[in-house]
Amino acid sequence: MTTLLIFGAVGDLAGRYLLPALASLAASGNLPPELRVRGAGREDLDRDSFRAHAGEQLDQHAGDVPPDTRDTVLDRLDYVVADVTDPSAVASALRGTTPLRVYLALPPALFEPTVRALAEAGLPRDALVVVEKPFGTDLEGARRLNRLLAEVTDEDHIFRVDHFLAKQTVQNILGLRFANRIFEPVWNARHIESIDITWDETLALEGRASYYDTAGALRDMLQNHLLQLLCLVAMEPPHTLGARDLRERKADVLRAVRTPTAAQTARDTVRARYTAGRAGNRDVVDYTAERGVDPDRGTETFAAMTCWIDNWRWAGVPFRLRSGKALGAARSEIAIRFRDVPHLVFGQGHEPEPNVLRMVLDPDRVELSLNLNGAGDPFDLEPACLGTDLAAQELPAYARLLLDVLDGDTTLSVGGAEAEEAWRIVDPVLATWSTETPPLLEYPAGSSGPSAKT
Repeated sequence: MTTLLIFGAVGDLAGRYLLPALASLAASGNLPPELRVRGAGREDLDRDSFRAHAGEQLDQHAGDVPPDTRDTVLDRLDYVVADVTDPSAVASALRGTTPLRVYLALPPALFEPTVRALAEAGLPRDALVVVEKPFGTDLEGARRLNRLLAEVTDEDHIFRVDHFLAKQTVQNILGLRFANRIFEPVWNARHIESIDITWDETLALEGRASYYDTAGALRDMLQNHLLQLLCLVAMEPPHTLGARDLRERKADVLRAVRTPTAAQTARDTVRARYTAGRAGNRDVVDYTAERGVDPDRGTETFAAMTCWIDNWRWAGVPFRLRSGKALGAARSEIAIRFRDVPHLVFGQGHEPEPNVLRMVLDPDRVELSLNLNGAGDPFDLEPACLGTDLAAQELPAYARLLLDVLDGDTTLSVGGAEAEEAWRIVDPVLATWSTETPPLLEYPAGSSGPSAKT
């Protein structure tokens, strides 16, 4: 029997993502028949009451799951009451659970004490430890957490979650780059002018103040998700698609990202938060009026920064990262803009549009803009867009990650060096922002964002 031990099994993350992921695996026939799931937490529940709670979560977050699939998941569940920071309680929760996957579906503040408790409880070295984001709250925190994990197990048995890496279009970056001869020769500063990585949301805070107001858009989105996308776009070709090769190539990219100075942060970053407005068909209150928000924190709901990669391939190419909440339109894409042709033969008034390769992340789509001769005057140019919608992803992102966790495959895990380097890039920005430089801008909910250039 394989055991998935979920610390924080009654929490929001388990109910919103992990239980529906288990249901998706069961519905698709990918749930291992020998798997059992043990929840652990401080809540005073027995097995039956935990199953009742899990059933309510599935009804709320996976309502389209067939009844027999729902029952299959619930039948696998067990529960133990345990303080996850108490080594003796953790040892009791571990009893009889080999081979083991330990999923820390916990608030970030509990990661370190829980890992210490796992070490003292004698966690088997071959157990896989899964850590949710955010991995630390700064560079020193990430280093400390990495050191603690190294005392418990080795790097090949640590899975640092970033569910963006399980998105189909994100994985297609690898296929697009490394399986097509037409792209790799021009994938460099000589031919590419700029790269934009964007994740704009129409959703507002949606009741997540307890986490979001202490994190903000820079920590929540850019530090992990968007920097991971940058890695896949910018990394050198790996020897294989194995976990170690991918991690090393991604870490190389992050090491080459220039550490932002205060002057660069003032010039190349934007921070803002939304005010009251109308997004879609709903009214959105001012961020500072959201329940649980402390206005004095100055938390940003929009963040943009330009990264510069100081290596041979990308010297001088701006990588612009941007993410915001409560915007007028949802947009999630990677846009690679190519340089103009070196000599224009069509003359003035016939300038071509730039070639842009666009990878749309939700819904999954790839587009390439080209210039063609017009139907009338042969010297007129008309833009054309070649695009294809990609087949729907078989498994949702969290289900794919969970399947890899159960298989012991850490290919889609964030490496320890990557986690630290990402904080090395972001920490100086946060430090400069704490001095009110640049100033915190505002934008109405439902707009395109702050008026400053982003």
